[in-house]
Amino acid sequence: MAPTQNNQEIPGVPARRAALRLLDAVLRRGDPLDQMAPPVLRAIERGDDRALAMAIVQEALRWLPDLDALIDSATQTVLPADAKARAVLQLMLAQALRLGLPPHAVIATGLPLLTGGPRRLAHGVFSALLKRGAALPDAPTLPPAVAQRWDAAWPGRTAAIGAGIATPPPLDLSLRDPAQTAHWAQELGGVSLLPGHVRLPRGQAVESLPGFGQGEWWVQDLAASLPARLLGAGEGRRVLDLCAAPGGKTMQLAAAGWAVTALDKSARRLERLVANLARTSLAVQVVQGDVLTWQGDAPFDAVLLDAPCSATGTCRRHPDVLHRLAAIDDLTQLQAQMLARAADWLKPGGTLVYATCSLEPAEGEAQAAAFTALSPAPIAADELPDGIAPTAQGWLRSDPGMLADAGGIDGFFAARWHKA
Repeated sequence: MAPTQNNQEIPGVPARRAALRLLDAVLRRGDPLDQMAPPVLRAIERGDDRALAMAIVQEALRWLPDLDALIDSATQTVLPADAKARAVLQLMLAQALRLGLPPHAVIATGLPLLTGGPRRLAHGVFSALLKRGAALPDAPTLPPAVAQRWDAAWPGRTAAIGAGIATPPPLDLSLRDPAQTAHWAQELGGVSLLPGHVRLPRGQAVESLPGFGQGEWWVQDLAASLPARLLGAGEGRRVLDLCAAPGGKTMQLAAAGWAVTALDKSARRLERLVANLARTSLAVQVVQGDVLTWQGDAPFDAVLLDAPCSATGTCRRHPDVLHRLAAIDDLTQLQAQMLARAADWLKPGGTLVYATCSLEPAEGEAQAAAFTALSPAPIAADELPDGIAPTAQGWLRSDPGMLADAGGIDGFFAARWHKA
């Protein structure tokens, strides 16, 4: 008689078990999903199963308040927030209602994650919800703490931001040669929102696309590409790129003719930067060091500081940030210190750009307003994509509700100054 299969041997269960571990890591421990995914997914052999596990947990995180509302509507007693049955139901409903997986497959691969009464409960709740035609709203409901904070920060924008994170974003590419924008848009079947940018539908196998192996482009959200653009053409001048890894802005600056010194504290992240530079054949001086203690050899013509932040502006591609907000006070203190340090490296007549991928005003607008060491250099409308205008102060502020008809954009802040 053949041995009975255990849960690990049932096709599809390892991917769901990995998704459950990742969901727990984010919600219970506050771990970043991207940081936890590699070790958790390493044991899954098939690449498409690894991708499925990530898609399941990302959709569960994207729609978590709405999934919880459905679960609570089908139980006589509210399940504890940390109950394993609730987590499994969140994943099962995300598969059925967002990924369109057949209910029988969801049940067959989800229930083995539970035993005894919780298994029967999950089966009953899931079946009851699907039987009554349960559905999710058109846009995700933001977690209460996030909604309260952003309602205060961005009056009238919260609904648009929620709509902007309803689906994973398209694939944005930055081109090594902006003069080839029309060529690569046609070659790749994409659209361009700015010179040097091409946008493709999501789900592309990046490494197999034309031009990848030759280093003609790299993946970079449109919003993330804007701060480097604010420095213009380098014409051989020296620029210091702070917190540079994994290298998108570094490559932009090098391609624009700057002599780049790329500084980052993380050796692991710098490995990715070096690999990206090798693929694109762009020459950059790469330095491992701490922004607060590193000593440069001479002043620079420009400094770009993409400061560490809460990354809440990336919530449409990283929905876990909605559920694990970092200690803002610690981050804002570090950002202010880095900003002051960046100004010290700038030569007279030089330009400083400060940026964060955050929707928190404390990490953007408040930092820029408090920084008075240099003279403001307002951002002009023609430096930004159509549909995004500079603020009254001459700053860049984007959010995931903008450019909705064109596929959206991440939330970003940037400000620019000149040194007299």
